[in-house]
Amino acid sequence: MRFVSVRLVLLPLLLIYMGSCAAPKASDGIQTAPGPHEAQEAQYGAGTHAQEPQVVLTGLDVLVKMGFEPLLGQNVGVITNHTAVSKGGEHLVDLLSGVEDINLKAIFAPEHGFRGTAQGGDAIPGGVDPKTGVPIYSLYGADREPTQEMLEGIDILVFDIQDVGARFYTYISTMGYALETGAKFQVPVMILDRPNPIGRLADGNVLDDGFESFVGRYKIPIQYGLTIGELARMIIGEQLIPELGSVELHVVECEGWTSDKFWSETDLTWLAPSPNMRNTNETLTYPGLCLLEGVRISEGRGTLYPFEYIGAPYMDGAFIARELLASGLKGFTVEPVEFTPIDMPGVSMNPIYKGEIVRGVKIVVTDPESFRPIEFLINLLVITKKHYPDDFGWRSTQGPDRLWGGAALREMVDGGSSAAEIIATYQDELKQYVQMRQKYFIYE
Repeated sequence: MRFVSVRLVLLPLLLIYMGSCAAPKASDGIQTAPGPHEAQEAQYGAGTHAQEPQVVLTGLDVLVKMGFEPLLGQNVGVITNHTAVSKGGEHLVDLLSGVEDINLKAIFAPEHGFRGTAQGGDAIPGGVDPKTGVPIYSLYGADREPTQEMLEGIDILVFDIQDVGARFYTYISTMGYALETGAKFQVPVMILDRPNPIGRLADGNVLDDGFESFVGRYKIPIQYGLTIGELARMIIGEQLIPELGSVELHVVECEGWTSDKFWSETDLTWLAPSPNMRNTNETLTYPGLCLLEGVRISEGRGTLYPFEYIGAPYMDGAFIARELLASGLKGFTVEPVEFTPIDMPGVSMNPIYKGEIVRGVKIVVTDPESFRPIEFLINLLVITKKHYPDDFGWRSTQGPDRLWGGAALREMVDGGSSAAEIIATYQDELKQYVQMRQKYFIYE
């Protein structure tokens, strides 16, 4: 077990030792996809593993193994959700509250809430955890970071949330606010690291100046290829958030994980970190297909296959499948499907094309090493624009630009650029990023 401590001021170090988816019923209004992909779904779906899985301890598991020694005698605040579960099936909050010499003072909840059941975009209320009696403060409402009042008496902030490796997934923005809080109030921040489920690959454009938002805080590519602990080190080291020089960061590293392993190749159990991220096939497609939230194409919300079903009423699914398979892209299969998005309380309300028959494709990633979700998305947009020019369009200009982190994608698709031309525009900045990030690697 290694412990990484990052501190950029010459002050005495803190004395911390670190050394889901059943087939829908007809009444659901959703049609499942027929086809030969059961074996692929078994390999890449939720809760399944390779025949010889890589045995991995998360940062939380390592902390448990250490007997929580670094936190003994301290007043602790945790920024967490339902994914902070140990291999023993116990939640971080329950574990900490059971240690006599640790005083758990506060729980801070990100988007989707402490229990992870709120729909994306919904404001999260505060409250009290009924099991431990610890107050819960929302970081996805009026406040995006802990206030001085919330931090009263807290000696250290512990962050443990499973990330999915995409720039617009808001948990990494919340992590950045935790670092800012630590710098502002001189409270050390401890990150309990977890594997990046989609590995080391970096791809996509780097966020443009002026397009910063809660779904894009940092000048990094869409798929950045770091764990959340590595990303925190890079945010500090590259000053991706200004004035973090005095923050004291501690990363409790995973044990046994190497960055060439995808989640399905480990012995870890997948817990959906948000309601529409139900299995690991969806994590592999998400960095590209999330961008459909800005397009008049369904990304599968309102079905049992979000980020796996894609389509629109105006599409011919068989034609789109042939075009995508002929694009030269690798690592996936697609097959024609029809589906009808519906309201799914707590998961997706008022999805695009609600109640309409949508024609499109279901995507299954067959080779995560070669699959490029962002290039897949770009090809899909170009194909749709070319063959359905009167129907294709954007739900708004703001949506796709915020997710892409710039206006170039929308403008080039509208201008008739080819997929290759669009992909070529960000290769230089992507190469620079890949070279820069190496100094922050923790895992081989």
